[in-house]
Amino acid sequence: MVPRAHARTVLTVAGSDPSGGAGVQMDLKCFAATGVHGCSVLTAITAQNTKGVRSVIAIPPGAVEAQLEAVFDDFVISAMKTGMLHDARTVRLVASKVAGRGTPLIVDPVLSASKGATLSRPGMLEELKKSLIPHALLLTPNIPEAERFTDMRIRGLDDMERACKKMLDLGCKSVLLKGGHAGGKMANDLLYDGRFRMFGAPRLGPKVHGTGCMLSAFITAFVGRGHTLPRAVGLAKSSVTEAIGRGLQIGKGMRIGDPLAGMRKCSRGREW
Repeated sequence: MVPRAHARTVLTVAGSDPSGGAGVQMDLKCFAATGVHGCSVLTAITAQNTKGVRSVIAIPPGAVEAQLEAVFDDFVISAMKTGMLHDARTVRLVASKVAGRGTPLIVDPVLSASKGATLSRPGMLEELKKSLIPHALLLTPNIPEAERFTDMRIRGLDDMERACKKMLDLGCKSVLLKGGHAGGKMANDLLYDGRFRMFGAPRLGPKVHGTGCMLSAFITAFVGRGHTLPRAVGLAKSSVTEAIGRGLQIGKGMRIGDPLAGMRKCSRGREW
C-alpha cells in the first residue's frame, strides 16, 4: 500500500519547548491539525514548563544550517515561519537561507516567554530588523514586542495603527499587531498591508501558554494551503480562539492550548 502524499509541506524554524505548549512542538501540532505536513528546524533547546523558563541552550549555527539545508534539499516548502531564533548569528544565518527562495515567510519575533522570561540575546532585535524582516510576508509582534520595534508606547487603536505603519517600513509586506496585552473584553489583532483589517474575538481566561506560537503556526499552515493572507489570518484567529477555549490544565501552571479543537470543529462541518 502506497502512503497518501501530503499536498503541502510547511516549515517552522524555532526553539524547543519540552512542555509541548509552545515552540516547535506546538507548531507541529497546529500544522497537523490543519492537514499539512510539518518540518522543523531547531534553533535552541529550552528547559521550561507551564510555570516558566529555567534555561536556554542555543543550537550551534552550523547545526541550524545543516538542518535547513537538509529540509530545503528534500521538500518543496509552501510556507515557513520563524519563532525563537535567540541570537543575532542565527537570525543572519536563517535570513541568508531564505533570501531569494520566494517562500512565504511569517516572522514571529519571539523576544520573551509567556511568563516574561527573556528568550533573546542582545543584538537579536536589531538583526531581525536588518536581515530577516525585509524577507517577511508577515511580521506578528505582540504589543510589548511592537513597542521595542518602534520605540513608542502603544495604548490604544491609534497607537496600534501608527506602530503598524512604522513596522511596515522595516521592509515586510504586512504586519499583524496582536492586541492580547491591551486588555478589555475583546482580543483584537490588527492586520496592516497598506490597508487596516481588524480581527477580533472574545477574550477568554484563564491564560494559556504559547498562544503567539499557535497563531503564527496556524497562519503559516493556511498560507501554505493556498489561502490569501487575510483569509489565513481570519482562519488562524478562529482556530486559536477554539484552542484557547478548550485549553487543558495539564501542568501546574498556565493552561496549554488544544489546537486539535479546530480539527474537531472542522469535522463537524467547518471548511478550511
